[in-house]
Amino acid sequence: MHPSHTSPSAQTGPDDTAQHTEEQGARRRETPDQEDQSQRIQRSERRPIARPDLVELGRRRLSLIERLQLRWIRRSFEPGWLDRLLRFGQRTVGQAWIHHCTKHLRHVHGLEHLPPLDGPESILVVANHRSFFDLYVVTATLVRGGLRKRIVFPVRSNFFYDSITGWFVNGIMSFFAMYPPIFRERRKAMLNPAALSELGWLLRRGGVFAGLHPEGTRKRDDDPYTFLPAQPGVGKVIHESRVTVVPVFVNGLLNDLPRQVRGNFNRKGPPIHVVFGPPIDFGDLLEERGSPRVYRAIAERCLEAIGELGQREKQIRGNAPR
Repeated sequence: MHPSHTSPSAQTGPDDTAQHTEEQGARRRETPDQEDQSQRIQRSERRPIARPDLVELGRRRLSLIERLQLRWIRRSFEPGWLDRLLRFGQRTVGQAWIHHCTKHLRHVHGLEHLPPLDGPESILVVANHRSFFDLYVVTATLVRGGLRKRIVFPVRSNFFYDSITGWFVNGIMSFFAMYPPIFRERRKAMLNPAALSELGWLLRRGGVFAGLHPEGTRKRDDDPYTFLPAQPGVGKVIHESRVTVVPVFVNGLLNDLPRQVRGNFNRKGPPIHVVFGPPIDFGDLLEERGSPRVYRAIAERCLEAIGELGQREKQIRGNAPR
């Protein structure tokens, strides 16, 4: 996914993003705004939170295969050979197929806004949601730019957690990055707050890169520059984890994987633009007591930042050579 980086308003070419990102990482220094946000996060009260156990909480609601998968992936975050193996797989095979299937169409902007990718702190990316592959493209771009953290992004439980085939696809496509599951069935939906708290716990512990969609589900109309209402779950994760949050706008990806791959290799597919922005400043929202109102306000602030990047992408796309 890798065009080279220029300024946020200039289009990159597809072959030199990784090298340029690494050079940027060596030269990058925090701006005053980033320093203020970092200091605010550090000053925020970091109340200890216990790690939720979805297996135990869902003992009477989840199927045997769901419990087995949850137990296995949950344990994979413990230091050891399995965690190292999955990190290695995500950095190599996991990003390589995405990169090669989009590299002729992908253009990346705003890489200078990114915090250091190789530090111990966790990073959360928030993105608009129009394609199944939005976060795949984002993470593959950053892995090629030096990201070494364990990658996770929540996924619907249907198929990925209630079938052997879903377990296999999760492993082959993402090396089990699709975690934790979000449940849509009414009898299991009560587990979703605990699933979000699990994500917050992982982020708070450090060494994790997570991706979330504030809209909660894909927007399926023809207008990429407007969004569905912000969902408070994203705000809950941010409020609990207090990590750096980076907005990104993605436009041009399809939902048909064979067509997407074919369009990349014959170079006739629509261009894919990925625009990163500076870390989001949430003001005093992180200092307030957690509540649905606060969580929604945080999620809405995320969508505002993504919307600003969408307008920048519109200008970039309009100025691109035809």
